[in-house]
Amino acid sequence: MSTIPTAHISSKKGDFARTVLMPGDPLRSKFIAENFLKNARLVNNVRGIQGYTGEYKGKLVSVMASGMGMPTMGIYSYELFNFYEVEQIIRIGSAGMIRQDLKLRDVVAGLSAYSNSNYGEQFGFKGNLAPTADFGLLMQAYATAKKLGIDMKAGPIYSSDIFYDESKPAASEVLEKLGVLCVEMEAYALYLNAARAGKKALALLTISDNPKTGEGLPSIDRQETFTQMMEIALEIA
Repeated sequence: MSTIPTAHISSKKGDFARTVLMPGDPLRSKFIAENFLKNARLVNNVRGIQGYTGEYKGKLVSVMASGMGMPTMGIYSYELFNFYEVEQIIRIGSAGMIRQDLKLRDVVAGLSAYSNSNYGEQFGFKGNLAPTADFGLLMQAYATAKKLGIDMKAGPIYSSDIFYDESKPAASEVLEKLGVLCVEMEAYALYLNAARAGKKALALLTISDNPKTGEGLPSIDRQETFTQMMEIALEIA
């Protein structure tokens, strides 16, 4: 019995390329499809989670949103890896800086993901999981960034279940001392799903704000101007 379409993705077999770029924001998916892909076609719009497949420099690439947070990333990446035969997912998202020597619009690659989430408990390991990016994808991204003249930083990131953190001290204050680069909300689940499925994953992030100082970029900038990480992802897709 076929497992597709699912309750969350209406696409048919073959609608997705082997590589899916995955922003959190559906409008960022639309922006990438309209501005970077040729012959892009809408392959999913269930619950407004827009997914497109088109061509970039002669290769087939898909882009589909994950929504915000690990529960939704967990659903979409699981279905793409396990039901739609997707081989690699590259998250392209925004993040808040933790390490204070970063700047707004800096591009960051998540080498590994720390988290306060219990998402990993389902896999049966009783210790602390330490999911990482695929090494090959990370090296490709690093080489591509260098070729494009982009000073991409790579290191540990923090995937949080909490956006408005009222704990004292906040996790970001503790993690800053450990050299964690930034905070976002999806990579931990993506990396674990990729590991369990035997697939590849990488999170490329653009610094959109500084929670410590309150400095930040407007939503339209996050949607349409973070093109450096988009270009890196498309080149290695």
